[in-house]
Amino acid sequence: MDSAESDVPWETLRSVFHLRETYRDGDRILFYGETLVPRSTLIEEVWPAFREAGYDARLATTRSGREDVVVAEPIANGPEGIPWKNLGLFVATVLSTLFVGSVAWYYVPLEQLQRNPLTMLQAWPFTAAVLGVLSAHELGHYLLGRYHGVDVSLPYLIPFIFPFGTLGAIIRMRGQMPDRRTLFDIGVAGPLAGLAATVVVTVIGLSLDPLTVPARVLEQSGEVIVFNNPPLLDLIAAAIGQPTSYTDPSKTVHPVIIGGWVGMFFTVLNLLPVGQLDGGHMLRAMLGERQETVAAVVPLALFALAGYLYYARGLGLNESVGLWAFWGLFATVIAYNGPADPIDETPLDRRRQAIGVLTFALGALCFLHVPIQIVSL
Repeated sequence: MDSAESDVPWETLRSVFHLRETYRDGDRILFYGETLVPRSTLIEEVWPAFREAGYDARLATTRSGREDVVVAEPIANGPEGIPWKNLGLFVATVLSTLFVGSVAWYYVPLEQLQRNPLTMLQAWPFTAAVLGVLSAHELGHYLLGRYHGVDVSLPYLIPFIFPFGTLGAIIRMRGQMPDRRTLFDIGVAGPLAGLAATVVVTVIGLSLDPLTVPARVLEQSGEVIVFNNPPLLDLIAAAIGQPTSYTDPSKTVHPVIIGGWVGMFFTVLNLLPVGQLDGGHMLRAMLGERQETVAAVVPLALFALAGYLYYARGLGLNESVGLWAFWGLFATVIAYNGPADPIDETPLDRRRQAIGVLTFALGALCFLHVPIQIVSL
């Protein structure tokens, strides 16, 4: 028995598991045998002891299905080495948001970018605003995950094209979730951190001088995409006495405000109470398994909203109809996977329940049924 295996809680394992063979696969230790208690309760019995010893434990079966396998993996204490994938995606997303920001929000002609690509650096406030709110959201998850000893990755930013240059950011949570309290804390930390950054970015953006729209843009005819204001944005503007639009068509709000809009929009999507989204984790922690009932209703509500906008409001597919229809389909898919299931099902305390209700209420202030609309110039 090596030094690593000597840390395994053998007494706890053997009390509920008939051990036949032990096998090491890299850092993992595989225990082959047969459970002596119901499979549904085995990990609940051994997990605390394994966690105390520095391992995450889960139950599997052999391909033949004849033997049970307890898989023990060391709990990671933090990133090992340089996170090249995270850094690469970060650089790519910085470049994509600089490009999109300069062309779409700072009105830099493509010909000018071709002659001097460094021109897109003038869009750095847009990039800082958008990536700031997204990174704050994911770092909220990361820090609370580390605080609770859960193996979570650093954020992965996702580069994209128009209109924001990014599809957002994600983190990966590995291993078992200890209890509902941990699941809630990690789930709620992202929206709260992201909303705090969103408010700051929005205040800064509203306080900056408007941009002057170039004459060549004003002379164009056709249709443009308009991003309507969420209630929270209007509340912030009213609180600090700043406008969100101008009667002069040659003036437009500063692009930093778009970072606030992005933060609010992504907060709404993340708080949908389904699957692995933040809202799904939070409601699973708040309601227990009853969360599945709510999750089943969410796709229907999104499809109904898309239908209302299309048939009653007469909006086109590219005017938020397609957006909500897509998220209805997406919610249907992820609802089947469900949120993380905690080992300990002890209900949340009243303070966390209140924080959860408040967070969903703040998310409601970021919602509007027509976030994107097409208008004629």
